[in-house]
Amino acid sequence: MSARIIETNDSPLNIIDVDGITVDLIENALKNAREEMDTLVSRTALSPGIREQGDCFPMIANRDGKMVVGQFGSFIHGFTEAYDEEIEEGDIILTNDPYMCNAAVSHLPDWIVLKPVFRDGRHIAWSAMFGHMSDNGGMVPGSIPTEATTIFQEGIRIPPIKLYKKGELQSDVLELILHNVRTSQWNRFDLNALVAACNTAAKRCNEIADRFGDDVFCSTMKIMLQRNYDAMKHIISMFIPEEPREFSDYICDDGMGMGPYKIHCKMWREGDKAIFDFEGTDPQAQSSVNFYLNEDMFKMFFGSFTINVVDPQIAFNDGFYDLVDVRIPQGTLLKPNYPAALSGRTHALGRIFDVLGALLGMGAPNEMLNAAGFSDSPHLFFSGYDDKGDWFQLFQIGFGGVPGRPIGDGPDGHSLWPSFTNVPNEFVEAYFPLRVETYEFIVDSGGAGLHRGGNGLSVAYRFLVDGHIGIHDDRWLTYPWGVNGGKPGKRSTKLLVRVDGSEEYIPAKCEGVKVHKGDLLYFNTWGGGGWGDPLQRDPTIVVSDVAKKLVSIEGAKRYGVVINEDLSLDQSKTDALRAKMSKDTVQDEMFNFGGTIEEIKARCLEETHLEPPVSPTFLNQ
Repeated sequence: MSARIIETNDSPLNIIDVDGITVDLIENALKNAREEMDTLVSRTALSPGIREQGDCFPMIANRDGKMVVGQFGSFIHGFTEAYDEEIEEGDIILTNDPYMCNAAVSHLPDWIVLKPVFRDGRHIAWSAMFGHMSDNGGMVPGSIPTEATTIFQEGIRIPPIKLYKKGELQSDVLELILHNVRTSQWNRFDLNALVAACNTAAKRCNEIADRFGDDVFCSTMKIMLQRNYDAMKHIISMFIPEEPREFSDYICDDGMGMGPYKIHCKMWREGDKAIFDFEGTDPQAQSSVNFYLNEDMFKMFFGSFTINVVDPQIAFNDGFYDLVDVRIPQGTLLKPNYPAALSGRTHALGRIFDVLGALLGMGAPNEMLNAAGFSDSPHLFFSGYDDKGDWFQLFQIGFGGVPGRPIGDGPDGHSLWPSFTNVPNEFVEAYFPLRVETYEFIVDSGGAGLHRGGNGLSVAYRFLVDGHIGIHDDRWLTYPWGVNGGKPGKRSTKLLVRVDGSEEYIPAKCEGVKVHKGDLLYFNTWGGGGWGDPLQRDPTIVVSDVAKKLVSIEGAKRYGVVINEDLSLDQSKTDALRAKMSKDTVQDEMFNFGGTIEEIKARCLEETHLEPPVSPTFLNQ
């Protein structure tokens, strides 16, 4: 199976030499077009998740579907392999079903729009944009049901279909889709924004080709891909060893009482090729925490991570994919069998970055090894009817602590997704019946280290009407690990304070929780792991951290620093404490997980106020 592009102009394209100045002009024009796609969406979409938070990703690709500029690659290749239809000028394709596009998208709330770019009847490029819709139908508002056991419970499945045929909107198809979602107006506007972004990119590609010619335009794309290939070939030879390395991390639970679930990866190099083998990863889960990981998507993760660490000036694109081999066993958490549920895949997606960072950093722990901290994208859902009787539905993504790094401290309460921002509290309060009463860093939640892990966030939501909430988070059982002597970050918690004053710790993954007017939810995220020996941190920096309320006076003692009540440094007591701690400290391993899984579980109830999950046996899977 593969898509068939119908061209009315069959004159061949010629790959020619292009001078460096012209390549730079076209490269920057394409980058500007990619930025214009983002700007257009942010100004015309309606939902806060896309308009305010930026949960959307643009791409411009060559004729073969290889991303040349953009943020996420691999959309088009997986789609074209699975789509066994003709594609003509003016067609625009829509899909959201991972099982129908080789996981070009990984859960149903992500709607992807793809547009073939034609010029004078000749196919010269692709543009694509996907955005996370606030609702996709299904069991629960927000369409990420924790307790779903099949994808059929997660909302409308849109196979690759032509939303536009030869430039004509298929309005009956669109209305059928929108009839199956709770936020049809938001979805309509958001989808229009995605289409407009793809049309804008197509227009800019045509303008570039008009100026320089089709041959120069397509040849420059090939040159940009080759540049990336050459750069990544060098990076792989430098940082990927021939001797295998392996690493395991865990998703805390599946939201249905079972966990943790192991993600295991082995990495090595054969000649110029980097190999990533996920043999040893646990079988697929019973719930929606499965992550259908497209092999090309993982290559994109790997390339993005290494380029940003080594040289962010390298143009990131799909050119290097032939240099990477990804092996994911069928039936595992990362390649579940159809029709396994997939909507809660964000936990495994985040954990992939922690695993990848560990593997790449092992060989150069002082230059490349980060602690753990990406870990997840915590979700909050709040829905119901306001005082006017109108339906409301909030979906937003929270942020945790970014890990300590070789170059310095991890940022506090920050997203590692490149373009994500928080939804302003003023916006949330203006459009939804709740009030944000607290928005602050959680003191001492970042792991101690020479470079401190970023603190998590505590956001307190006061609900102004009755409704229901859902929560999707992780790192409530396992710790964000520290490295090179750094300590783990603090785990996440969710505390619901009822209007009558009673308190209830609720699970990190739950849905359909009834809340009443006046109830208060403390949504507390995890802290990033620390990097390096805390006793090596400059005491004056610790004093500054305490003054900024990032570290407490008691917490400063984790760094061997004694601070007086007036926030002055007690140098003599600090020297004595550090001498004692240094004498008592056993040399740490490269990774500090906070103990074995059994030890971590034993402390779970005390620290998180929740019973640990039951280890899955997979006997029924």
